[in-house]
Amino acid sequence: MAVAWSKRSLLVALVALISLPLGVSAQDQNFRIGSSTIGELKYQPGFKHFDYVNPDAPKGGNLRLSTSGTFDTFNPLLAKGEAAIGLALSFETLLKSADDEVLSSYGLLAEGVSYPDDVSSATFRLRVEAKWADGRPVTPEDVIFSFDKTKELSPLQANYYKHVAKAEKVGDRDVKFTFDEKHNKELPNILGQLVVVPKHWWEGTGPDGKPRDISKTTLEPVMGSGPYKIAAFSAGSTIRYELRDDYWGKDINVNVGQNNFRSVTYTYFGDRDVEFEAFRSGNVDYWQETQASRWATGYDFPAVMEGRVKKEEVPNPLRATGILQALVPNMRRDVFKDERVREALNYGFDFEELNRTVAFNSYKRIDSYFWNTELAASGLPQGRELEILQGLKDKVPPEVFTAPYSNPVGGDPQKSRDNLRKAIALFKEAGWNLKGNRMVNAKTGQPMSFEILLSSPMLERWVVPYVNNLKKIGVDARVRTVDASQYTNRVRSFDYDMIWNVWAETMNPGNEQADYWGSGSVAQQGSRNYAGIANPAVDALVRMIIFAPNRDEQVAAIKAMDRVLLANHYVIPLFYRDTYWIAYWNTVTRPAELPAYALGFPDVWWSKDAK
Repeated sequence: MAVAWSKRSLLVALVALISLPLGVSAQDQNFRIGSSTIGELKYQPGFKHFDYVNPDAPKGGNLRLSTSGTFDTFNPLLAKGEAAIGLALSFETLLKSADDEVLSSYGLLAEGVSYPDDVSSATFRLRVEAKWADGRPVTPEDVIFSFDKTKELSPLQANYYKHVAKAEKVGDRDVKFTFDEKHNKELPNILGQLVVVPKHWWEGTGPDGKPRDISKTTLEPVMGSGPYKIAAFSAGSTIRYELRDDYWGKDINVNVGQNNFRSVTYTYFGDRDVEFEAFRSGNVDYWQETQASRWATGYDFPAVMEGRVKKEEVPNPLRATGILQALVPNMRRDVFKDERVREALNYGFDFEELNRTVAFNSYKRIDSYFWNTELAASGLPQGRELEILQGLKDKVPPEVFTAPYSNPVGGDPQKSRDNLRKAIALFKEAGWNLKGNRMVNAKTGQPMSFEILLSSPMLERWVVPYVNNLKKIGVDARVRTVDASQYTNRVRSFDYDMIWNVWAETMNPGNEQADYWGSGSVAQQGSRNYAGIANPAVDALVRMIIFAPNRDEQVAAIKAMDRVLLANHYVIPLFYRDTYWIAYWNTVTRPAELPAYALGFPDVWWSKDAK
C-alpha cells in the first residue's frame, strides 16, 4: 500500500499468519475478522472499539492543519499530478490497521477475509451496510474496478500487486482475488489496504455534462465512502473536509471514538518557515517538527510559556518502523555505476560535524536499511543468515562475510582530512584522479560533476556543507531545489543525478521490497527503486523474504539483504531520530494514552470546542 494511505504515513504490509473466526455458521467458518503477523490478535470477535480511543469523544470543532507544496487533483488512484492531502478522509480500504498492535488489521469496508492454506487466493466479504456518500451500496464491482484501475494507473501499485492474477465477483458481497504464486502470505492483507472508489461515479458524467475520466487529474470534488466529504477548496492553496452526518460506518467497532472533528482544513505553504509562523500565531492547530535547531530554540514564544501550546517528544510511531533516510545516487547515470565512487561519496559526508553544528546533536546516523528495528543486521552473519549468504557467495561482495558495515566517522579536522584522503583513494581505484583542484576521469578527462535535486530549502542546510566538503577534493556537486510538482515529476521519471529520500519499513517487509530494490522496477517509471538497483543477489533475497515459510526464515533473509545492500554502497546513509517532535495548541485534545505504535492524529483526537 502506498505511504499516503497508511494511518501512520508509513507503508503497512500485513501478513495473515494468525486470525480469528468471523462467525459461527458453517458457511462463515473460513472468514476472519482480522489478521496478525506476530502472536494472536488482541481484539476478539464482537469487540466494541479499539482500546486507545475515547469512545465518548465529543464530535465537533474545526481542525486547522498545514502542509507544504501544492495540489492539482483529487483523483486518489492516479500516479500523475499532485494529489490533495487528506483524501484518506473521504476514501476507505477493505481492512483497517490497529494502532496498538505491531501488524494487525480488522474489517472496515469488508467484514472479513478468507483464504486457503496455500494462500492461492483471498476472498473479501463486504459489509452489507457499507455505502457511498450518495447512499448506494459498496459492491464487488466497485472493488474490482478499483483494483483494475489501481494497477492500470499506478506503476508503483502495479508492481505491488503484480502477483494478483485477477479479481472476480463470487457472491453478492464477495470478491475473490486469485494469485499467480502460492504461499505469499502477505497478499491477502496488502489487498486489504486497497483504496476503493465508486465505479458508478467515475463512469458517470460531471457537472459540466462530460463523462468523467479516472485516467486524468480532476478538481471536481470526488465522492467516497469515508467519514468526510470535500466541502470547499481553493486550487493548490486550501482544502476543507466536513464530517458527514450520514456516514454509514460511524458506529462500527473500528471507527468508534474516531473522526471527531466537524471539519478539517489544510492550508498549503511554499515555505516551511512561513508555515511555522502560521502555527506560532495560532492559525494552525498542530505541528510536527522536523528541524532540530527550531525544536531547540524556536519555541520560546508566549503561548508555549503559558501552556497554551504543548510540546511533546513521543516514540510511538517509530517503535515498529524501520527508517532509511539517505542521499541516493542514480546508478542510471554512468558516474555512479562504480561502487567505489559511491563509497567515496559517503566519506565526504561528515555527519558528526553537521549533527553538532546544525542539529544540536539531536540525530543518530543510520547504518541499516531497517534502522532502529530488530530486522537490522549487526555483527557478522551467523546461523541461517550465514547459510543464505553462502548460497549467494559468488554474487555478493566478500566483505559481507568479514566486516560489519560501518559509516565513516568524522567530527574533528583530523578525522575529516583522513576521510577525504580515503575518498580520493577510492576515486583513484575507480579511475578518477585529482588534478589540480578537479576530480577527473583518468580516461576521458571529464570532471566529476553532478546535481543533487531537493524538494525543500530546509534540506539545504545539510546538503550545502556536504557539497562544500566534496569541493575540497575536486568533486563538482551542485544543489538544486525545485517546487513540489517539478520534483515529483522528475523523480517519477528518474530525471535526476542524486536525491534525498526516506523509505519507511514495517516489521513485515514484503512485496514492496521488489519495488524498492528489485531489477524489475529499474525501468518502471514511478517505482521507488530510486537508486536503480539491479542485482541478482538482491532479487533472490527479495523472493526469499516474500515467500518465507516462517518468521525465522523471513528475518534471516531480511538481514542478509540488509548486508548486501549496505556492502554495495547504493546510498549515502543520513540520520534520523527514534522519536517524533510534536506541538499543538490547547484547542485540540488527545487521549490520555496515545496508541502504542502511532500518534493517532487526527483520528482519535478531538476539539476542545466540541460538545
